[in-house]
Amino acid sequence: MQQQAGEFGIEEARRALAEVFAPWVLDLNLSIDAFDYTPPAGAVDWQPGAILRMPFSERLCRNGGTVSGQALMAFADTAMVIANLAANKGYRPMTTVDQTTHFMRAVSASDVLADARVVRLGRTMSFGRVTLLSATDNRPVAMVSSAFAMLGA
Repeated sequence: MQQQAGEFGIEEARRALAEVFAPWVLDLNLSIDAFDYTPPAGAVDWQPGAILRMPFSERLCRNGGTVSGQALMAFADTAMVIANLAANKGYRPMTTVDQTTHFMRAVSASDVLADARVVRLGRTMSFGRVTLLSATDNRPVAMVSSAFAMLGA
């Protein structure tokens, strides 16, 4: 995907989600609910990022009917890429360097939300956090911290 001239917003982020990820990631059926690339007036601790949704599917569940950790980790990683698009105000090739996931509770029969925020964006590295939440009760499911290497110019 090549970035177009002009402002980079949620529609461009949705296009990137559809075009730059592996086909199996697209099978997660993710959507972008919010895309925050400009700080609101008067914001002090604002961080660029995005909120994504992973709809519940039996295909994502492990034995016992809970959403598998593998699906949650792939979701968090993908959400952080989209958050990086917000921080960079456009697409930039990148790769995951590190991801640490702390699972807090199981989630079943519920969509999962990912609130992904870029904590620090440097020239060659990005550091972020993702909070995974059950869409049913908005309670945390997992906390994820990650680092990405920015590739190319």
